[in-house]
Amino acid sequence: MTTVARSAPDRLLAVLAAFDHGHPALTLTEISRRAGLSLTTAHRLAGALTEWGALERDAEGLYHVGLRLWELAALAPRGLALRQIALPYLEDLYEATHENVQLAVRDGTEVVYIEWLSGRSAVGVHIRVGARWPLHATGVGLALLAHEPPAFQQDYCAGPLAAFTPYTITDPARLRRSLAEVRRTGVAVSSRQVTDDALSVASAVRGATGQVAAAVSVVVPQADAQVPALIPAVRLAARGISRALGWHPERTVDDG
Repeated sequence: MTTVARSAPDRLLAVLAAFDHGHPALTLTEISRRAGLSLTTAHRLAGALTEWGALERDAEGLYHVGLRLWELAALAPRGLALRQIALPYLEDLYEATHENVQLAVRDGTEVVYIEWLSGRSAVGVHIRVGARWPLHATGVGLALLAHEPPAFQQDYCAGPLAAFTPYTITDPARLRRSLAEVRRTGVAVSSRQVTDDALSVASAVRGATGQVAAAVSVVVPQADAQVPALIPAVRLAARGISRALGWHPERTVDDG
C-alpha cells in the first residue's frame, strides 16, 4: 500500500486544525497526535507558527491559537465585517425581546455562528461564536438552506440528517416541506431540534446583489414561545441588516 506524502501546507493546516472548541489549548504531544504528525515535525511546525503569531505558548507550555489569526479573520467579509454592520440591528432585536439573538452564515453543509447576544435569563443554548451545526437542525440553518439552489437542497436532503433530539427533522420529505414553508413565509421556525426546551425564529439576510448572505434569529423557551409576536421583530432585524449591506427589494434576484 502506497502512502501519499503530505505537503508542507497540509502539515501546517493539520496543526491548526488540531484546535477546536473542545480543545482550545494543547500540549505538543496532543498536537502531534491530533494532527497525525511525528513529535519532531509537530515541534518544528508549532515553533514556526508560534514565531509568526498563529499560535501562542503559555507559561505551562500549552499552545493556544494566536492573535495573528484573529487579525486575519477580521478581514473576512462574512466574519467581523458582517458582524460590525449587523450589530446595531442585533442589539435592537435583543432590546425588543431580551432573548438570545444570533447571526450566522453557511459554510458548506453547516451553519457557523459569527455573533451571539445572550439574554440574562434566556433559555440556555449550545451556541458560541464560531460554533457549527448542521443546516437542518437550527432556525438560521433552515433560513439559509431554503434559499440555496434546488440541486444543493436536493443533495442535502438526500444525505444523512443527524438527530440531536426526538424533534430534529430527519425525514427528507419533511425537510423539503419545511424549506418550502420558509420560502413562503420568509421565516424559519425551529422547535426543540437541538435542545428540547428551545425554539428559534429566523429570517434570511440578503446582500447587495439580493443573494442570501446570512441569517438572524432569536431563541426563546419553547414552553412559552410567542411566535406570532417574534416574527415581525426578526423580519425587521433581517431587513435592516440587508439594507445596511446594500440590498434593495426591487433588485432581488431569484433564488432556489
